[in-house]
Amino acid sequence: MLDKTNVKTNTIFNAIKSVFGILYPLITFPYVSRVLMAENVGKINFGNSVVSYFSLIASLGVTTYAVRECSKVREEKKLLNKTASQILSINILSTLVAYLALAVTLMVARPLEHYRELICIQSSVIIFTTLGADWLNTAMEDFKFIAVRTMGMQLFSLILMFLFVKKSEDYLIYAIISVTASSGANIINIFYRRKFCKTQFTFHMKLKKHLLPILLLFSLVLSQTIYCNSDMTILGLARNDYEVGLYSTSVKIYNLVNTTIASVAWVVMPRLSAGFAKKDYHEINRLLKYSLNFIIVIGLPCLAGLNVITKPLIYVIAGNEYLGATNSLHILSVALLFSLIGGWIGNMMMLPAGRDKLCLLSSVISAIVNVVLNLVFIPKFGMNAAAATTALAELIGIFIKWRFIDKNIKIDGFKDIIKAPFVGAVEIVIIGLLVSRISFSHFVVVFITIILSIIAYVITLLFMKNEFTLSFIKPAWNRIIGRRKIQ
Repeated sequence: MLDKTNVKTNTIFNAIKSVFGILYPLITFPYVSRVLMAENVGKINFGNSVVSYFSLIASLGVTTYAVRECSKVREEKKLLNKTASQILSINILSTLVAYLALAVTLMVARPLEHYRELICIQSSVIIFTTLGADWLNTAMEDFKFIAVRTMGMQLFSLILMFLFVKKSEDYLIYAIISVTASSGANIINIFYRRKFCKTQFTFHMKLKKHLLPILLLFSLVLSQTIYCNSDMTILGLARNDYEVGLYSTSVKIYNLVNTTIASVAWVVMPRLSAGFAKKDYHEINRLLKYSLNFIIVIGLPCLAGLNVITKPLIYVIAGNEYLGATNSLHILSVALLFSLIGGWIGNMMMLPAGRDKLCLLSSVISAIVNVVLNLVFIPKFGMNAAAATTALAELIGIFIKWRFIDKNIKIDGFKDIIKAPFVGAVEIVIIGLLVSRISFSHFVVVFITIILSIIAYVITLLFMKNEFTLSFIKPAWNRIIGRRKIQ
């Protein structure tokens, strides 16, 4: 029943999905930002920030818990059927509660009167996500299906967008298409997941067993959502839709890079959860070193590139109207560095080990600091303050979690891990600065910088014999050589 593909294969499928996840907004956002204009883009993002709170109630911390628990029993089909059905049933109940809370909020909250139709459309993502139960595919390490399904739906949504989003008033149509792109594929999963187990609604949910850890993870996700979304919400209430539109451009780019790099957590989490359950620290340390390699090899060049061509990148993605977001994106790049470090410690060391309370403590403290600072500084300093408080919240989270790292976790050879990526990142900065000095258009600067940076970076990794890079290239090279010999 369990897919025997290795972690590297799963990483490749997840990386392909992530690349499409980058390409989709890179194609859609420049078009949409120019058609809808900053004010309607601001409405879309404000609506999403409101829906995210009710989506949080519906998700109830189920995803991480479900991946962890289903990973432990995935070899025992009967137990997997029971566990998955119990968790899905709890998730369905929490979704009903979320929709009830959303309905009441829309009826009584006057500031949301003009956003009701938009929010109703965007909220459909909640039911799609719940019924799709993607966490089962992740627990079973079926990353190939997740990648193919996601890419197919994004291509379909791309066609719909170019066909039906033609003027600024079409922002509701764009909202429908966005929901289709992000969650429409979950409908397919209702039927597909039967290959792993039979999930059905049950009143025998074993709440005593599941509810407490789920609520702990819910509290963790709640605190994370507060300090991720409070800046956008407070910015919308204290400033205006235009500034939200500018800041949302920075946040989109930040989230694109962050989500892509951090996605390695979902690749290794099933096996890390099983490893912590067996206390197999040899396997745990191997997987943690693998994930750290991935984060550094992919993360450092992204951070370097993001800062060296910030202005041209914003222009290409969103247009001249959004260049005011340049400084906030520089600040968010610092938050990105802290987020990657904190995510590696929390999502890969602590959550798979069941240390939910510690992650919750870290996140709650960070969230409180973030919200307080947002309320104080956003009304005066706007989106730059929003970006700075996000960076500070991430840094505080690292300091808290760092003290409680399991002493049995040991990552050797850190200097060898970071050496080649660091040299390559410096080269990217030099390339970006040199290309920017030449009188090219923003489009040409971005294109040439990215192409030259990729070539220089890969050559540097190979020349300096970066083990992580070679571990992917050697098997592929050996297959090519083997095929040639056969021929």
